[in-house]
Amino acid sequence: MSAATELKTDPQSYLKQERLSKEKHEFINHEIFAMSGASATHNLIVGNLIGELRNRLKQGPCLTYPSDLRVQVADNYVYPDISVVCEKPEFIDQDNLLNPQIIIEVLSPSTADYDRGGKFALYRQLGSLQEYLLVAQDRPYIEHYVRQDTHSWLLNEYQGLETILTLPSLQCQLALNEVYAKVVWE
Repeated sequence: MSAATELKTDPQSYLKQERLSKEKHEFINHEIFAMSGASATHNLIVGNLIGELRNRLKQGPCLTYPSDLRVQVADNYVYPDISVVCEKPEFIDQDNLLNPQIIIEVLSPSTADYDRGGKFALYRQLGSLQEYLLVAQDRPYIEHYVRQDTHSWLLNEYQGLETILTLPSLQCQLALNEVYAKVVWE
């Protein structure tokens, strides 16, 4: 993620510009950051996850959103790779989601540290958030954070294609061989 040329602005100006822009930008602490394109592997994993979640959740109330839906956290705006909402979705201006229950980020070399650190700190401010997944794209490996109470999160690590991950807030499971279906590692 790199800072765009217009470094400092206010949320209203950001939203006005973002709604007219052909590219996506995140807005964090009054700074605008251009979102770079994702690799084919990144997109394949995101597609696999969305497909698997949709199949498991289609009979219930949960909705799965891809990365084009912006999430608002206080005066910050971000684009998670995947957001899942099981309550009635709450929006500001119909395009800023307020209450994701699960957020999934597929790690890229350029964003992995930020996704684990600053972005996760931002997401933890969402009272609705129950689970946060960080999905590696260079090997079958997922870091799964589950909210324990207001101030603590439990980390479970899943690795290997034979592993099955349980999402307690959704009462479903994901097999890593499905998450990584058709991924070819060098």
